[in-house]
Amino acid sequence: MNIIEKLLHLNLEIPSPPRPAGLYKTVLVEGRIAQFSGHLPIRKDGTMITGKVGIDLSLDEAVIAARQVGLNILASLQSVVGDLDRVDRVYKLLGMVNADPDFTQHPMVINGCSQLFFDLWGRDCGVGVRSAYGVSGLPLNASVEIEGAFLLKE
Repeated sequence: MNIIEKLLHLNLEIPSPPRPAGLYKTVLVEGRIAQFSGHLPIRKDGTMITGKVGIDLSLDEAVIAARQVGLNILASLQSVVGDLDRVDRVYKLLGMVNADPDFTQHPMVINGCSQLFFDLWGRDCGVGVRSAYGVSGLPLNASVEIEGAFLLKE
């Protein structure tokens, strides 16, 4: 199965690629590295999942938000490289969680995106290096922001 077929099998679809909210590229390809800027949990209808995790959102809701970020990352990547099957592996993810200061499960939130990529590319290629941490706020009160990079096939 190709990546689009796997997404359909998971009952997921790639949304329209998000537009940059500032002066930056959403994806920059240099050689085999496709680095992506921070992406937010924008739903297909254009609304965003907002709020502080641990106050406004539960852990489960935040995991869903991180998965939505992953879908938006795929949309941006597809708009630049064309075919998601060009991805060789997930290289790096950096996840930021808009969280209550007492919230400590930031890695569990970012697992929403990591699990999506694992489901698409498997353990060997769908899991890269990763960091996750809490922040006091994100743009537009987004609940999650994720940036990182993919390694493309030669």
